[in-house]
Amino acid sequence: MQMQMNNIIIGRLWRWFWRPSRRFSLGAIFIIGGIAGIILWGGFNTFMEFSNTLTFCTSCHEMEAIPYAEYKKSVHYKNASGVRVICSDCHVPKEWTAKLLRKMRATNELFHWMAGTIGTRDKFEAKRLELAEHVWASMKASDSRECRNCHIYEAMDFHKQSRRAARKMQQGIEEGKTCIECHKGIAHRLPEGYEDD
Repeated sequence: MQMQMNNIIIGRLWRWFWRPSRRFSLGAIFIIGGIAGIILWGGFNTFMEFSNTLTFCTSCHEMEAIPYAEYKKSVHYKNASGVRVICSDCHVPKEWTAKLLRKMRATNELFHWMAGTIGTRDKFEAKRLELAEHVWASMKASDSRECRNCHIYEAMDFHKQSRRAARKMQQGIEEGKTCIECHKGIAHRLPEGYEDD
């Protein structure tokens, strides 16, 4: 009986949804829907891009006081070539689908921000290794995709590197290693308790 009632209700809703409107023409509905869709899509993408800015990333005090302060001492902040990367360059994919998935995962980070999970320096330091390992695993799984937006093996001039660096880079290429396997602690200091494999 309950199942029949549900089917009747669903059937009525379906017919109502597809019934032509008495007030608006199909063309007007199509145009209004199209304009609303464009506005919503534009707003969504605008917010996605805003959430990739340094201003957004450092808007909570936890990120500004610890990770951002460390990053400002790194080669990614100030260097001879004058190229500066920001948080999203390393932590957010450029490709749209991967970026959307990363943003969806970031909702968990927002929950922990609201819950105060890393709201103090002590809490942040207690979770630093876990947070770093999560980022490293993600970067390894993507073959250091975000690193490779700027650093490309084929573009490297090994003659301009120190002998040790050139040897290690070429060895990494031959072994199929990804950037993060050797280059941890570049923009943020290594966590206490981290042991290099």
